Amino acid sequence: MRDEWLRRGRWFLVWVLLVVSGALAIVRVDIAQRRDAFQTDALIAHRLLSQRAVQHDAILATLVLLSPAIDGRDTPEQRLSAVQPQVAKVLRLDPGQAWPYAALRSAHARSHASGQAELAGVDAQALQFTLVRAGLPSSFALVIDVQRLVPWDNWPIARAGPVSVMLVHADQALVIQAGQAVDEQPAGWTDGFVFTKRLATASQPFDLQLRRATGPAQWPWLVLSAWALLAALGVGVFNAWQQGRRARRRAEELLRVGQVARLNAMGELAAAVAHELNQPLTAVMANTQAARRLIEDDPPELEAARQAMGQVAAQARRAADVVARLRRLVEAPGSTPSTQAVHLEAVARQVLDLVEPEAQRRGVVTLMEGQAPPVQADPVALEQIVHNLVSNALQSLEGTPLAQRRLLLHVAVERDQGVLTVRDSGPGISSEALPRLFEPFYTTRRGGLGLGLSLCETLTQAMQGSLSARNAEPRGAEFRLALPLAEAVS
Repeated sequence: MRDEWLRRGRWFLVWVLLVVSGALAIVRVDIAQRRDAFQTDALIAHRLLSQRAVQHDAILATLVLLSPAIDGRDTPEQRLSAVQPQVAKVLRLDPGQAWPYAALRSAHARSHASGQAELAGVDAQALQFTLVRAGLPSSFALVIDVQRLVPWDNWPIARAGPVSVMLVHADQALVIQAGQAVDEQPAGWTDGFVFTKRLATASQPFDLQLRRATGPAQWPWLVLSAWALLAALGVGVFNAWQQGRRARRRAEELLRVGQVARLNAMGELAAAVAHELNQPLTAVMANTQAARRLIEDDPPELEAARQAMGQVAAQARRAADVVARLRRLVEAPGSTPSTQAVHLEAVARQVLDLVEPEAQRRGVVTLMEGQAPPVQADPVALEQIVHNLVSNALQSLEGTPLAQRRLLLHVAVERDQGVLTVRDSGPGISSEALPRLFEPFYTTRRGGLGLGLSLCETLTQAMQGSLSARNAEPRGAEFRLALPLAEAVS
């Protein structure tokens, strides 16, 4: 569960990094695009207002040049606002008159000296400014309304948008549209876009200033949301693909392990067949050779030869039984072997009779004692187990002095089990080997396969029994085979 949460946390972190990096790139591109659009709109606005400013110079020059007469009733220049709505008022100065304001008089003097129109004053509160042009016989002044100065039909900037537009002269500003001032943005955000350029006429020395606030409110949140969803989808698809890839690798690994396991099983089976058939085949060969010698004797010992041939037949049947049992294990590995009531001491005596020639050859004294009620067991498997234990005991006595070579088989009853103990007088089992005696392919004997005791334990457990080993006192090894009594099972 913890690993699952860690994995999800890593993918969530990947998603966050993708969203943040992608959002930064999107915002950067959006800001660059809005800056370019802002610059383009600002240049268009400057051109339009400069054209109007140049028109003011032309109007004043025309009025001075024509100096329309006054008939006492009509002043045709006053109808100028009908065609030029930004002209709020036209002021006229005829010979013998004086301008009512000092600013007008000062501007008139400058205009008389320069021969051009001059700025007479700026009224920031009324959003107006006044231009004066000196002439003969009459001089004229125009009062310009800034709000009507803008050609709104061709204006590139939305009136209710975030861009503020103003004409700035000295410390006075004539606001054309308020927009959102840069100073009103939250602390820590960018200063926004600023454009400043002087109008294209000397008579109206105004700086056209445009400002656009920029910040989170202007970000493309719809695009950012779409990117976050797309990143989540991409992370989810990649995660699913990676999980599928891991699943395929796991399946391939399991398949490989399964193939290796089958190969190992085949190897173990082959080794088990070789191990289990070796003993009866060896007995068959020994008894066959003995029978041949007995027949060739003069006179032939027919009775002994018949007994040897009986042993050959018994060992052949035993080999066939071993093959049949191994075949059943392969065909139905989880099946329970067929068992019946078997006398432990009878099986033990039969095995001792079988190994008697080898015991005599090795100089080993064999003893059999005790008895017990029948146990529930597979006769072939039980004989195979006892034969393995006895053969191992005989082999362990090779380094023991001849006078001390003893092998004891003891049968007894413990609770509801029949117990066969196989004890030898050999050197015993080393502390390193004792815990690993029943591991497959582990052996301390040179040339051994290490399968005998492992197979014995497997066969014993299949019969609901147990097999254990320990060192005997004062010396030697002791193997204990315990099987359920037949009466207890029934």
